[in-house]
Amino acid sequence: MAAARVLMSGRPESVSFAQSVCGLLGAGPGLGPWPTYCGLKRGQLVLSDRPFPGASARLPLQPRAPGAELPTNRGVDLAVAVVLQSSDQTVLLTRRTRTLNVSPNLWVPPGGHVEPDEELLDGGLRELWEESGLQLPQDQFFWVPLGLWESAYPPRLSWGLPKYHHIILYLLVISQESQQQLQARIQPNPREVSALMWLGPDVAAAVAATEDGTDTPRHLPQDLPPSVLHKAQPRQELLFCSAVELEENGGARPLVLPMSTLLRTTPATADSKERVSTGTKFALRLWLQHLGR
Repeated sequence: MAAARVLMSGRPESVSFAQSVCGLLGAGPGLGPWPTYCGLKRGQLVLSDRPFPGASARLPLQPRAPGAELPTNRGVDLAVAVVLQSSDQTVLLTRRTRTLNVSPNLWVPPGGHVEPDEELLDGGLRELWEESGLQLPQDQFFWVPLGLWESAYPPRLSWGLPKYHHIILYLLVISQESQQQLQARIQPNPREVSALMWLGPDVAAAVAATEDGTDTPRHLPQDLPPSVLHKAQPRQELLFCSAVELEENGGARPLVLPMSTLLRTTPATADSKERVSTGTKFALRLWLQHLGR
């Protein structure tokens, strides 16, 4: 088995692929999220339901769907995703290309696997650079851990047995640069990213309120546009969002994105329809809570 990436405090062995991390932490029935103490180590995440030496944060952990008969010779992997916030309070999402084996055509924050012995923030910033081309000056941002998401893919048992099992650590990285300044430096990797958009709080709240198993959001602002698109925007319109799509020649074009696409939920049967991932909705809720504070 590969080096342990996700561990329980006081247990030297890695969490098995077939085990529910939330279950090991004693999470009861219900949807969560569950408060979890965590230690952010180089290339590893240590978790517990109670304080322990080395715990550096207490974060909400959202569980994955119930599992089935799964392999026992693999561990739970560790990933990190960067919720990049501009100085004018918008966040960056990227659309994964249709050709990727995992989660194709989904809107997610930039992120991916953490390498062994890699600091978790360094891993997140590396993934941000690899996917968007953005490198943030060290003195122009600060960061906080937002939360943890227990992820399985495929996301539903009706799609087939899980092939991937991760704990995703969402990091909020707050830049001192504006959306316009950051956008001017973005050079997306076309092998991984097919489009990108900046979400403001109003649209983010509507997206975050749309949960799997429901047809409509719980709270849909009345003044949301029917679609979002990229244009030269006055400050007040940054409350919504702007989007661009990559072209085959390497350029970019404005993307008109129906709100119905952003509010779409995970279907019962496997498909690759464009939507915002469930974990991303969880991260957006946490971002809005942080913004409110």
